[in-house]
Amino acid sequence: MLNTIEKTKLKNILLDINKAFDHRIRLGIMSILMVNAYADFKTLKELLGVTDGNLASHAKALEAENYIVVEKQFIGKKPNTRYIATKLGRDAFRAHIEALEKLISKH
Repeated sequence: MLNTIEKTKLKNILLDINKAFDHRIRLGIMSILMVNAYADFKTLKELLGVTDGNLASHAKALEAENYIVVEKQFIGKKPNTRYIATKLGRDAFRAHIEALEKLISKH
C-alpha cells in the first residue's frame, strides 16, 4: 500500500505523462522523428504498418499540438509530405519518456 508521500510522488509523475502520445501510432511517429531530421509519409506508413487515414489523423493530432510540422511539396510531379518534430514536440516527448522511465523505475 502506498503512503501519502508515495501517492503524491506518483501523481506528480503521472502528470508528466502526455496524452498526446498515448496511442502507438503517435508514439511511433514521434519516436521516428526524434532520431531523424524528418520522415516522409510513405516511410512513416511503412515503418508503422498503418493505413493512409490512420497516419494522417494521428499526424494531424500531433500537428494540432504543435509537436510536428508538415511540409508538402512536389518531387517531380508527385506530391510529397514530410514531417518534422518541433522543439516543443521534442521537449514534450522527452518529458513523456522521462515520466514513463520514472514510473517504471519506482515500481
